[in-house]
Amino acid sequence: MTFDVDDIDLIREQFPALTRTFNGRPIAYFDGPGGTQVPNQVLAAIKASYIERNANFDGAFSTSIANTAATYGVREKVAAFLGAEDASTISFGANMTSLNYSLSRGLSRSLVPGDEVIITALDHEANRGPWLSLKANDVTVHEISMLADGTLNIAELEEKLSTRTKIIAVGLASNSLGTVSNVKEIISLAKTVDALVVGDAVHFAAHFPLNVTELGIDFLLCSAYKFYGPHIGVLFARPGLLDTIETDRLCTQKQVAPYRIETGTLNYPALAGVEAAIDFISELGEGNDIRSRLSSAMNTIHHYEMQLAKKYWNGVKQLSGFEIHGPDIAVVRTPTVSFSCAQQKPQKIAEFLAERAVQVWHGHFYAQRVIDHFELNDRGGLLRVGMSVYNTEWEVDRLLNGLEDIARRFN
Repeated sequence: MTFDVDDIDLIREQFPALTRTFNGRPIAYFDGPGGTQVPNQVLAAIKASYIERNANFDGAFSTSIANTAATYGVREKVAAFLGAEDASTISFGANMTSLNYSLSRGLSRSLVPGDEVIITALDHEANRGPWLSLKANDVTVHEISMLADGTLNIAELEEKLSTRTKIIAVGLASNSLGTVSNVKEIISLAKTVDALVVGDAVHFAAHFPLNVTELGIDFLLCSAYKFYGPHIGVLFARPGLLDTIETDRLCTQKQVAPYRIETGTLNYPALAGVEAAIDFISELGEGNDIRSRLSSAMNTIHHYEMQLAKKYWNGVKQLSGFEIHGPDIAVVRTPTVSFSCAQQKPQKIAEFLAERAVQVWHGHFYAQRVIDHFELNDRGGLLRVGMSVYNTEWEVDRLLNGLEDIARRFN
């Protein structure tokens, strides 16, 4: 079925978790930025993998042959999702963080003391920590600051670029504020000094169509559990690039991309779930091929999610005592909205909402420098709400009603 707002109930029926209740109320899942719920076909694909092809790859027997073919098929499907040229550009790992550490260690072997890496204050620690660790190799790590509206200080990036800049690590979208960064401009700047760009698309991939080929990015990482799949990390490497990196790998591993950064046996059943998640998304779009259907679906999903986010944003703006942080709702951003409250810590608000079966996140969301920037450490960070394809207007009303009850307690 293609995506239609009038058919949201049919879409919700595909998510068994949405039938769960807490304290006698249906659970409203606004915790999508930390991980979405999964549809039935993802669960079915994982189960089928265990039953039909529960074997390692490259064997001579039927279940192994089936698993080898299926794993290649998943790479092809993820390549379509990301807009990559071919399956050999797609590698898998336990999670995005592990893959990024492997990537940073590999790239570090081509760096010399005095080389420079640029990270940002807006990023999740998964795209900061692996690069900060290079300081141990006498690599200089610069940080680009945030502006008051939660966007990156691009002018500062231009100032810090030099011929010693080798890597720029940047997030396509902020998981804490919803900011969408102009990564295309950053890639253009990086090319002037022949620097590589490592993009964190974990939050972005859940809300926008991606086209890594058009973007011209060198590396891009994301996590399937943010777009209705299981816990699997994904790495795209520009064609030919991964083969030039001295990654950590066994001598028995295939020494070419995409395998040379994959350590140990992959989680094949979870990979089957990744393919099913992408199929689920593609079925919500229109077009003659999977790439066009995925792009159509992600654009439509984003439009729907932003309608919900605007309703929520406008509702919070009417409440006294709450301060929304990050870009305005009218600009290009994700449907993730965070606020702080002068009278109450976000954990207490999250606990209050949880008793009403409304699930939201509180804290730093592994984006610690964002919390530092807004001086919110002593106040417990932010309260974050994210919209996903299965959320509804009546759920947003429940959320706002809960916040209104909290606001009334302050007056």
